[in-house]
Amino acid sequence: MNLSDASWDLIAAYLAVVRSGSLSAAARQLGASQPTVRRHIEALEVQLGVSLFTRGPSGLTPTVMGQSLLSHAEAMEAAAAAFARTATGELDAAGGVVRVTCSDVYSVEVLPAIFVELRNSYPKLEIELVPSNKNKDLLRRGADVAVRFARPEQAALIAKKVKIVKVGLYASREFLTTSPAPSTYEELVENCHFIGGDRSDVMVKAFEALGRPLPKHIVYRTDSDLAQLAAIRAGVGIGVCQLKIGETSGLVRVLPTLYWDMPSWVVMHEDLKKVKRVRLLFDHLVAALS
Repeated sequence: MNLSDASWDLIAAYLAVVRSGSLSAAARQLGASQPTVRRHIEALEVQLGVSLFTRGPSGLTPTVMGQSLLSHAEAMEAAAAAFARTATGELDAAGGVVRVTCSDVYSVEVLPAIFVELRNSYPKLEIELVPSNKNKDLLRRGADVAVRFARPEQAALIAKKVKIVKVGLYASREFLTTSPAPSTYEELVENCHFIGGDRSDVMVKAFEALGRPLPKHIVYRTDSDLAQLAAIRAGVGIGVCQLKIGETSGLVRVLPTLYWDMPSWVVMHEDLKKVKRVRLLFDHLVAALS
């Protein structure tokens, strides 16, 4: 077995197949063709002298050896990302591209105004925004900076806790003209049209944390927080919304004693703390969101 002879392209193909479970999904992830990914896997297996995957009804499954190599390949991936960050860092540049990821609601409702303020001071700064409710892996350079509602566990990440975001129940004025607001939680559960999640269990867990059951009449389901907000504004029903957004959107608070506190963090990789453009955006977000 001679892992040192294996090129990074072959190892990247192996990682993509492990994570996605199929050649076609790995090819999409890598921006390559399926035959290319297959050739890379076969070449890596020849170089190592071992089988890395078994094929089954659900796709490709790593063998015992394939699984045991995963942590080493991920360490190589992290090292390659650190190499790229250092090589492209331009440590003293206050201009250039910074890639940011945050929830879809924050991407639309909160961050644009913050970015305007930053670019007024640093007009050469360019923002790439990735609206996503999934935690982009900063270790693999999915983004340079992230706003997250769960504290990251990786030791290589710098996380600054910012404000606690309060979330409550809201409805549009138009909706409440035909469907009066409930006066008790029991009335909400039994009688009111509600906007809820689809396949995600985030909302279920949120209500469980308060010791409350979900409303029974969920008439609109989506896992997109932004789509839920649009449905509230359109008058579909009562839904969950950040207090600040609800207040500035002309929505009406429902059952104001019911709310959630969501801690939030601004996060970046420690390798980027000396890259001026990244540090500028990180510090600006911390100040604006505190």
